[in-house]
Amino acid sequence: MLRRGFATLLSLLAIAGLLRLILPSVLDTPDARAPGVASQLDHLKTRLTDGSAREAQALFPEGEFFTFILYGLARVDEVARGGDPAGLAEARRALDLATAPAVRERFGADQPLPYGIFYAGWTNWLRGALLQQQEPRDPELLAEFTEQARAIAAAFVAAPSPYLTSYPGQAWPCDSVVGVASLALYRELTGEVSVTAVVDRWLAASRDHLDPATGLLPHRADPETGRPLEGARATSLTVALVFLPDVDPGFAAEAYRRFRDTFLITPLGIPAVREFPRGTSGAGDVDSGPLIGGVSLSATVVALGAAQNNGDRALAAEIGTAGELIGLPLDLPGGKRYAAGLLPIGDTFVAWAKGVRPLVADPVPEVESAVGPASRTIWVIALLLLALVGWLPELRRRPEGSGSGAGHVS
Repeated sequence: MLRRGFATLLSLLAIAGLLRLILPSVLDTPDARAPGVASQLDHLKTRLTDGSAREAQALFPEGEFFTFILYGLARVDEVARGGDPAGLAEARRALDLATAPAVRERFGADQPLPYGIFYAGWTNWLRGALLQQQEPRDPELLAEFTEQARAIAAAFVAAPSPYLTSYPGQAWPCDSVVGVASLALYRELTGEVSVTAVVDRWLAASRDHLDPATGLLPHRADPETGRPLEGARATSLTVALVFLPDVDPGFAAEAYRRFRDTFLITPLGIPAVREFPRGTSGAGDVDSGPLIGGVSLSATVVALGAAQNNGDRALAAEIGTAGELIGLPLDLPGGKRYAAGLLPIGDTFVAWAKGVRPLVADPVPEVESAVGPASRTIWVIALLLLALVGWLPELRRRPEGSGSGAGHVS
């Protein structure tokens, strides 16, 4: 009886997995609502101020900030796609939490751009996203957005490098991409064309300071010279690729192709993103998280958003499906959560990546797929085997009374 119960459980799990293969895991069309995100946000709403953000802070230096900012952006994207307009109030609450003094001061005011481009760029991107959905626009929020955009533009003009500091004396180029994208959004919302020269100057300068080994944005750079200090890595590059289409679609398309050629792997047909370029290796850190066979799970999640914003719906769908199968999602009263809800910051990244969209650029036309249907085939085979494995003892058991009786002939 116990054995049959176990076999039934495995079969039910396999059936659930097969259903997840059939049901869409990401957007059907660029303007559709992302499946499951509304339920995820319901879950994350209760976790925003229950200590989960502070727990994320213990995992990496931007954990609490990212918890608030990405939740806010996911809320705005959900509203823009036809979700509950009350989500804008939630996004504003998240912005207030992200800009609270206790969070802001971690980034250091003593920088050419106070609190650095990481803090300034992400917060202003959320302000602009909110303003884009408001009718009428909140005058106070618009004033904050304008003031910060002008400060960012002035910092880029004055800087000797295209890569501004995120922390005192330290520059991560992907953070400057977010800052420049916020200037493009400022131009879009206000009609202020003066920042066009700043954006164009940044594009030219960043092209002159790419990682020579890959032709992509470096992971870290010297803030005084722009010289790469560490080559391209997927953790930062996938974030940059979410925003690059809003800065310059041509630069984004070129970088995205190089990214796929350099970092995307498909073991057994299942897509994953290496932290370091193919043919090289390195250790995981607070940016990448633990690496599994060289693969960064966090970069793979963000790559889903990068794929969507760069027209690669096939890759986004395959990553989304893998997440639905191995991420252990549970859709319970109170909302959907992955990994049994043990890591809310992970849920926040997933919700943001699944619903992210360009705020300035037109949706990118669909690009040629770099992945085939092999992963679906492999998942189907694996799930069918899972369904069968519990029943093997039953299938192998001999029928009662069928044992050898040749020596008992009367």
